[in-house]
Amino acid sequence: MICPFFTAAEPHMPHPIETPRATDFPRLLEVWEAAVRATHDFLEEHDIQLLKPLLIEQYFPLVQLSCIRGDDGTIAGFLGYAEGKVEMLFVDPLHHGMGIGKALLNDAVVRLGASQVDVNEQNPKALGFYLSQGFAVEGQSPLDGGGRPFPILHLRLA
Repeated sequence: MICPFFTAAEPHMPHPIETPRATDFPRLLEVWEAAVRATHDFLEEHDIQLLKPLLIEQYFPLVQLSCIRGDDGTIAGFLGYAEGKVEMLFVDPLHHGMGIGKALLNDAVVRLGASQVDVNEQNPKALGFYLSQGFAVEGQSPLDGGGRPFPILHLRLA
């Protein structure tokens, strides 16, 4: 299903949103790592290596995943949703600016009822993206969900 908010006037029309299979998890991990390396300057190498195995083992099974594939059929971006909240949204940097994140987010809002998202305070691009999509900051936590010193902003759909 393509999100109703996504119009043909957008620069690149993404492919339909689908549910990834467990066999796609290694590609989701690749997308996650590429996106994190491009946008999470505050993370050090040991932080990335600590989080990588947790994605497939713990995080992916706890969320409803959706993805969009690129023209070559490989996953270009994905979103994880649980209980009214976008828990993760990552787009391969090669596909940034093509509307993939917007389409995934709009699908989560319209189809799944997502109204909340957390974003690292140290990731101004992600914060700007969510603010531009109608979210507003409603709170802040000094530590991330794993108890690490990465401040989190709590956003809610306005």
